[in-house]
Amino acid sequence: MSAPVFLAEPGSLADARAGALHLLDGAEGRHAGVVQRRSPGERVDVVDGRGVRLECVVEGAQPDGVQLRVQARVEEPAPGVALVLVQALAKGDRDELAIEAATEVGVDAVVPWQAERSVVVWRGERAAKSRARWLGTVRAAAKQSRRAWVPEVGTALDDRGLVARVQETARRGGLTLVLHEEASTPLASVALPAPGAAGEPVELVVVVGPEGGISQREVDALTEAGAVTVRLGPHVLRTSTAGPVALALLAERLGRWS
Repeated sequence: MSAPVFLAEPGSLADARAGALHLLDGAEGRHAGVVQRRSPGERVDVVDGRGVRLECVVEGAQPDGVQLRVQARVEEPAPGVALVLVQALAKGDRDELAIEAATEVGVDAVVPWQAERSVVVWRGERAAKSRARWLGTVRAAAKQSRRAWVPEVGTALDDRGLVARVQETARRGGLTLVLHEEASTPLASVALPAPGAAGEPVELVVVVGPEGGISQREVDALTEAGAVTVRLGPHVLRTSTAGPVALALLAERLGRWS
């Protein structure tokens, strides 16, 4: 069984090396020591959300956290093709279900989209609170799936902002795929972008509409900006499942699961 994962702040593991002691403190330390009652000799991993993983063994608990002995330091490189989910805001918790599953699948970034037919609207204080929930969702899902990378959560885009994102993605050599039930091109047959240079991944963006679907006006604007409409298969999936399914298929094609 894989070791449980605890999150450290990005950059905080820069000096940690094999053989050294590391104090897991703060909320994560309390969770490990008080809630989970991790005991000496147990294996745990500490990650910084940006690819650094410390493989550790618990040495003991103390008032300010859990003392760990670092067994190994692993730096997991960023992928050459970054998977990005643009998820339309949806009622209930369907959009959060989508980004949770997408994180478990391996998405590298999620972006909220205020689509034309989105019932939910992010404005003012609600926008800040809703984005904070998304941040919490992807952090929890990254820990559950034992990831060293925590997906980035973008700020909400309107239609104009999404068009600009599509144009910028194309300019940098990436590709935007819009899931649409009337598209004639299967997702499995689309040519994927070549990996970018080290430290400069290209983006493969998947756009998922709300419960009412993407309007024809939005489809036209996105395709004019360089996006390609694709279909997953013979069935119409919910907004909460379409993105994760598409990302799983793309992850397999990119060799992430082999």
